Amino acid sequence: MTRSFKFPALNVQTLGLMFIAGFFATNAFDLWGQMISPALGFANLSPHGLAKSLLGSLGLPKGDFAGYFVHFYLVGLIGYPVGWLFIFKPIWERVLGDTHWLIPSAIYGFGLWVFAIGGITAIAGLPFFLGFTGIAWVALVGHVLYGIVMVAVMRFIR
Repeated sequence: MTRSFKFPALNVQTLGLMFIAGFFATNAFDLWGQMISPALGFANLSPHGLAKSLLGSLGLPKGDFAGYFVHFYLVGLIGYPVGWLFIFKPIWERVLGDTHWLIPSAIYGFGLWVFAIGGITAIAGLPFFLGFTGIAWVALVGHVLYGIVMVAVMRFIR
């Protein structure tokens, strides 16, 4: 049985879908990592700090504005939604077909964690997976939450 997938159209609607879903998912991520997690006694995430470290390692401006811009706009509103719509979801549907959205969105979030905390930290000159300290585990929950919220919002809008 051959499974096919049709990529979303490259238009204003798709861009709007990505921005809105990315906005809510990034806010859920930041709410968890910067308010709820510390209130529960766990680590406080600083995703713009990781972005600043990456920018600095690449010889680019690494001020607070640049860190927030990369974290919120380039990654949260564009990068991660593009990864879902144009890479992960098509592969998932090609291999496993049309399944319930919750499991692939959580797995996508896990993959984002591996990418960000396992890969980007290494490029930025930080310890691999941040030394598996508390911040790494809070980031895991945050990235899985991001994936679930992003896909839930996309489905709600559609």
